[in-house]
Amino acid sequence: MNLPRPLRTAAAPALLTATALLALTACGSSEADSRSGAADTVEIRIPDPGNSGVLALGKKDGSLDRALAEAGAKVRWTGSAGPFAPAAQAMNADQLDIATGSITSGITSLAQRPGFKFFTAVAPDAAGEGILVRNGSGIGSVADLVGKKVAVNQGGTGEYLLLKALDKAGIPAGKVERVYLRPDQTAAVFNAGKVDAWAVWATYAVAEIGSGKAHFVADGAAIGSDNYSLNAVRTGFAEQHPGVVRALYRYLHDAAAKEKQDPAAYLNVFTDVGPTAVTGRAKEVQTAFTRKGGTVDPIGPEDIERFEDVAGFYAEQKVTPDQVDVAAHLLDIEKLK
Repeated sequence: MNLPRPLRTAAAPALLTATALLALTACGSSEADSRSGAADTVEIRIPDPGNSGVLALGKKDGSLDRALAEAGAKVRWTGSAGPFAPAAQAMNADQLDIATGSITSGITSLAQRPGFKFFTAVAPDAAGEGILVRNGSGIGSVADLVGKKVAVNQGGTGEYLLLKALDKAGIPAGKVERVYLRPDQTAAVFNAGKVDAWAVWATYAVAEIGSGKAHFVADGAAIGSDNYSLNAVRTGFAEQHPGVVRALYRYLHDAAAKEKQDPAAYLNVFTDVGPTAVTGRAKEVQTAFTRKGGTVDPIGPEDIERFEDVAGFYAEQKVTPDQVDVAAHLLDIEKLK
């Protein structure tokens, strides 16, 4: 039986930080103890989604657990949102079952003996990612980045966006200085003027654009980005509990359709004040990005072709030593039983 093709969602990647990985290492569990409560209830370990997105609302109203209960499972929220690389390490170490990341960060993680597979694809975010510059910086095009410093996360979305933008503009990568920084450490550096630009995605761009002090000199559409967002599952979990993975997919389908219809309802799920709240102009920016974003779909042949293009580009740019075989690490969600 074919599953319905779901609406893609532009929700920001829900990933683990390095700190969360350490916490997971301290309290990690094995496949043998991945069941709790009722003897036949499977626990699926997912990073805590924070204050926004379909998983945040699913956590708050219990709808995700209700959906998974039909497959004999429930969520154990663990860690917190952050970069994909430590989340991949946590899946490899049997400390996490689900994570979300970009194809770019996914490729660099796949080069490290991965213990996970990707099972959904969200089309590149044409509006919410790009090369961010401060208003009044004098940088009006990608060509103006020559001789400048640009903050990127190494091997992930930021480095890809910068290299892709330079390649499209015919500018040698060596003409621009890449400053490798963790995304959660970059805003202060960017706003202090210690870098001239920031190659970044919606998770961090929304606050900067919403402040009225920054804008994209080139967004994902202008760059020609193939930076898909993907959901990953630990290989062992998918092999033992394919029905749970399929139930999660169905949930993301239903919730994503509702989110695109009413993006604001999926912001500030737990609180509308404090550092995790999206307010003012930033809320308008995030809502617009979500409406323009992609949908969660099974991974199709056309997606795989674009994944391979990114892998080839990364090898060409020496981000990876060789071209990663992405197709070997994909699941066909419609064939899971």
